[in-house]
Amino acid sequence: MVVLCKLYKKRAGKRGISPAISSVIMTGAIVAILSVALVFANDLLWSRVAEGEFNSSEQFMQTAGLQIDDVAWTAGRTETIIYASRYGDVVLEPSVITYNVTVVTDEGPTSFVDTTGVLMFNMPISQYSISDDYWARIYPDPDDSLTLTGTSAPVARVFAIERTPMPDGKYIRVVTAPCIRVLHSAINTSTNTYYIRMYLPVLSAGESPRLSQSITFTGESVQAYTLDGVLSVSVSVGFPRGASASFDSGFFNFPESSQSIDVPSIVPSPNDVYQDVVFELYLSEVSVGFGVN
Repeated sequence: MVVLCKLYKKRAGKRGISPAISSVIMTGAIVAILSVALVFANDLLWSRVAEGEFNSSEQFMQTAGLQIDDVAWTAGRTETIIYASRYGDVVLEPSVITYNVTVVTDEGPTSFVDTTGVLMFNMPISQYSISDDYWARIYPDPDDSLTLTGTSAPVARVFAIERTPMPDGKYIRVVTAPCIRVLHSAINTSTNTYYIRMYLPVLSAGESPRLSQSITFTGESVQAYTLDGVLSVSVSVGFPRGASASFDSGFFNFPESSQSIDVPSIVPSPNDVYQDVVFELYLSEVSVGFGVN
């Protein structure tokens, strides 16, 4: 009888302890699951923030290209645009693209060579990444020649690229690269003159106190060159920093590396259409400041 009572008490004690142990185990498991879920949710949240910033930067860099066009052709004009980014930053890469314009007249060839910097919104791929060697055109579209033609054509191309590794770090970038705008016009006067006009902004470094996330564009100067008796015009592009900095033709992925501009024939007879073809080149220096107060 005594033995039976002891066994009963022992078993009763085990049944009393078991729910407490189960509660501790369940609580620990729930805490662990919640911790993992919180870490995952936090990482997902900030990755979405980085993705949103990158998507916003595409529109911002397109706006930057339009602002360059606004200030380039009036010396002294200044405009500032503001952006907000937790992970990314805008930089100016100097002397990245060289344009060579060769004009042949009845007196011989003349070349104009200018090198410009480009704007880049850089975001570390540790925060946001699509894939290595990713490249996408943002603006303009379509884009099938080295120069852009028409009164509404921009003076900058915008594209996104992810290429790693590069000497300056591992980034996914949105790039605003200056380009040449070409306008064709004819003046039907007694001289019957045909005009080919080219516009190219050249970006240079300005003040950079970095007091805020902003970019200030200032039109420093505009130079105009004129040639008449034009027989042919051609444009080519080069990349002086080349493969050593990875800012090469594969990085910019321009539709072509050279282009011949259509030039009508010059006919001396006053009864024919064009007696003269005039070439005009407008080069503007635009300084780029960062965080100017």
